[in-house]
Amino acid sequence: MGAAGRRALRLALQEFRTAGEVDAVVVNGENAAGGMGITAAIFTEFRAQGVDVVTAGNHVWDQREILQFIDTEPRLLRPYNAPPGTPGAGWVSVPMPGGWQLGVLNLMGRLFMHPTYDCPFRAADLALAARPADCRVVVVDAHAEASSEKYALAWYLDGRVSMVVGSHTHVPTADERVLPGGTAFQADAGMCGCYDSVIGVDRHAAIRRFIHALPGHAAPVDGVATFCGLLAEVDPDSGRALRVERVRRDYPPETGEATT
Repeated sequence: MGAAGRRALRLALQEFRTAGEVDAVVVNGENAAGGMGITAAIFTEFRAQGVDVVTAGNHVWDQREILQFIDTEPRLLRPYNAPPGTPGAGWVSVPMPGGWQLGVLNLMGRLFMHPTYDCPFRAADLALAARPADCRVVVVDAHAEASSEKYALAWYLDGRVSMVVGSHTHVPTADERVLPGGTAFQADAGMCGCYDSVIGVDRHAAIRRFIHALPGHAAPVDGVATFCGLLAEVDPDSGRALRVERVRRDYPPETGEATT
């Protein structure tokens, strides 16, 4: 979420890489540009920092440049269950060092979200039926409002994908687990950003909007940058998750950096 989220991601990835703790990184970047989508420059910045695939959700088109850019960059995803003819793709299979394939599927829920999108359950079936035979490690970003929809999707995909990780609410849930079929799950990974806020934006502006019911822009805030995410150990041969860990790390403000 904004500059604080980008800083938290950068610093956390530096620590993970130094410690040799991660082999692949998937990031939902749809609020990276001041809370409103992602830009080509920020996507390029994430890739340079070691991010393998960037997913999105309902804010994917907030930056108009992405309408053209997304067709040139297969590692930037939009929801797979978007209407036919939508630019970009919602699935990618990426060759990784060591000879294994990383598959990433971006889905968006419909409950309290975008009813014109196709059913994410049927969309997942279509995507998985078409995946390469050697792609056994699959991460699903379930971008949805309702935890019930994300839970149902995780159980539906248990044993067929390695991870189902929820996004969208900006609030990390304490329900991480490995399901019986070997699928790691968390209803929401939470936000990378400043938590002295209302889901990443200026709390005073957000309070005014609730009290007065008037429109207005609530910009992302800077401050202590918090990284939230889910770390999973996955067997690359079977695609089964072996262990899962919820991660939260806080980083103090840095001077001289952008604030949105």
